[in-house]
Amino acid sequence: MEQQDTPIPQDTHRIIAERRAKLNAIREKGVAYPNDFYRQNLAAELVEKYENHDRDTLDLNPVIVKVAGRIMLKRTMGKITFANIQDMSGQIQIFVADNAPGKAEHEAFKHHDIGDIIGVDGVLFKTKTGELTVRARAVRLLAKSLRPLPDKFHGLTDQELRYRQRYVDLIVNEDTRLVFVQRSRIIQAIRNFLLARRFLEVETPMMQPIPGGAAARPFVTHHNALDMDLYLRVAPELYLKRLVVGGFEKVFEISCNFRNEGISTKHNPEFTMLEFYVAYVDYHYLLAAIPQMILEVAQTVVGTAKITYQGHEIDFDKPYARMTITEAIKQHHPGITDALLNDREALIARLKGLGIAYRPADGIGGLQLTLFENTTEDKLIQPTFILDYPAEVSPLARRSDKNPEIAERFELYIAGREIANGFSELNDPEDQAARFQQQVRQKEAGDAEAMHYDADYIRALEYGMPPASGAGIGIDRLVMLFTDSPSIRDVILFPLLRPE
Repeated sequence: MEQQDTPIPQDTHRIIAERRAKLNAIREKGVAYPNDFYRQNLAAELVEKYENHDRDTLDLNPVIVKVAGRIMLKRTMGKITFANIQDMSGQIQIFVADNAPGKAEHEAFKHHDIGDIIGVDGVLFKTKTGELTVRARAVRLLAKSLRPLPDKFHGLTDQELRYRQRYVDLIVNEDTRLVFVQRSRIIQAIRNFLLARRFLEVETPMMQPIPGGAAARPFVTHHNALDMDLYLRVAPELYLKRLVVGGFEKVFEISCNFRNEGISTKHNPEFTMLEFYVAYVDYHYLLAAIPQMILEVAQTVVGTAKITYQGHEIDFDKPYARMTITEAIKQHHPGITDALLNDREALIARLKGLGIAYRPADGIGGLQLTLFENTTEDKLIQPTFILDYPAEVSPLARRSDKNPEIAERFELYIAGREIANGFSELNDPEDQAARFQQQVRQKEAGDAEAMHYDADYIRALEYGMPPASGAGIGIDRLVMLFTDSPSIRDVILFPLLRPE
């Protein structure tokens, strides 16, 4: 007989109909979805504590347990059935037989399906092969699974389906569960790093009357009772700096931001950022603090300073490279000269020759940045700080005292993508007002990402903001690094997708 390479598709409609019939039979006998079973033990904790106990020890010192989880595997052999159940911690094997919990209960258990959620009272023992197992004394069906899980050998392999039905992805793919466990641990490690340094965690508005803090196209909504348009925040920056004005001199927020932009492996319209601000320091403080933070996260979460991302080894315990935009361009494109980079018409010609879109109103600094972002940033694999951005593209950053065309600003690149953005904060209200006015002119000229004029923020600065620095770090991109995930959708539980 010829071997069949492709599995026969499950007759999903037939299976669902059969399971609904089982559910109806259960309803006729009583409560179909009981909620009075209280689990007392997790699978992984039992395995960790009793895995090294031998059979005789467990027989002589019975360990009574109460576990619950989803049936992931079931093997019936006449008067006995083995099954694996999965809870939040992992899996454990259970044993059901005619003699315990009884023939009737065993017969009912035989008709339970893969995916059903059950509760089990029992006692631990070791099988002849040495596997820790729960010998059931009572089994209860807690939730009937009406839809079949994907085939155990082929899993849920359609990538978009995994994003769309993340609940199924989490059930059947252990790697997916581990990514999001790591995500939680990464965020906790960042939070601990900042709290240990006396930062205060706060929450600022997600709906704002004026979108600010980043150059981005916002989402617009409407508040009916106040009859006013509101914007989902593109960044919490201006509110966090209002708090610095108010005396919260070390403050941070881990927040969801929303930008009405395209979707790619690096961009999702809803994403998570860390932003933190510190009074009485300049951006050199951030250049030291951010590598320290990332190193501590690496050591806490993965246990080492070295990771491998998409085939590249990255060592967070080494000093980060530092260079300017023009230095980075010249390093990776030796044919580009200082003369070209400082000639506006030559820059425009180079961008046109490469088919790169640019803003016609941009000065030399903006054109240099466009060339860098489209030709060079993806080549910065090892951690690299790009320093001293043009002031014209940094409307919230303090100008350098040595060169007013340059802002005291940096971006951090790792694995070819931006991870962090930081700068010495602009606390001169008159300079900030002028920068806002320039942004308004750009918006009127058709730049949908230009900022609005925020009069209340100017008023806050007029009360006096101490010299400060602040940074934003992309949490999703950081998680991508630490979990070796190629797409931002892999590290967001429910990424935005087109309707089915």
